[in-house]
Amino acid sequence: MIELHPVLEILGPRDFDLWPVADPGTYAFLPLSGRLGAAEVGTAVMRVAECNDVDPAHEDHPRRPADPLGGFLHGLLTMESLFAPGGLRVTDTATGVTFLPGCCNGLDERLDWFEVLDGDGWAGFGHDPSPLAERVGDAVRLTVDVDRADSPVIELPATDLRRLLAEAERDLADFHRLATGWTSRYVPGHAAAVTDALARALGLPAPTEGR
Repeated sequence: MIELHPVLEILGPRDFDLWPVADPGTYAFLPLSGRLGAAEVGTAVMRVAECNDVDPAHEDHPRRPADPLGGFLHGLLTMESLFAPGGLRVTDTATGVTFLPGCCNGLDERLDWFEVLDGDGWAGFGHDPSPLAERVGDAVRLTVDVDRADSPVIELPATDLRRLLAEAERDLADFHRLATGWTSRYVPGHAAAVTDALARALGLPAPTEGR
């Protein structure tokens, strides 16, 4: 059986006390869906915020607030281009082979999967390892690390991949709806802005209803 999930790269535990977070261990990929607990959602929001916690070098850019919460969220809420590390994880449960996004790949780059199905027929997803997806007739071959001559591979029908990609989009949309409720509880003063920023970081349309 082939499983596909959108995942967020988590680097490990932090000394963090702005809201409750889960301890993912030293390094992990957190699957995003509507089934996460509040602490897991908190971990995801923390990770996306810290990945965008920078001070742009523009003089007209808003200054970082002095309060800890506003300061931590500053980059997430003021940067135009946002990044959420991760991508799509594919697992062949029969063989135990797992295809993971490499370094510097972002969740918004998952649209490159449609290049495999409908475009040039191949796409890479980061490095160290260097995963590659390529169309081979009516199938798609996923090479875990093209830099290894003995790299494991996963093969699945292109029609199955298209279905799994649609399910992944639903998982991300469900996660975003869950995160919308989470922001109202844990960052009420920034709820709408954080919700919109998460949508942009994940490559999702920002919600326009229920505000």
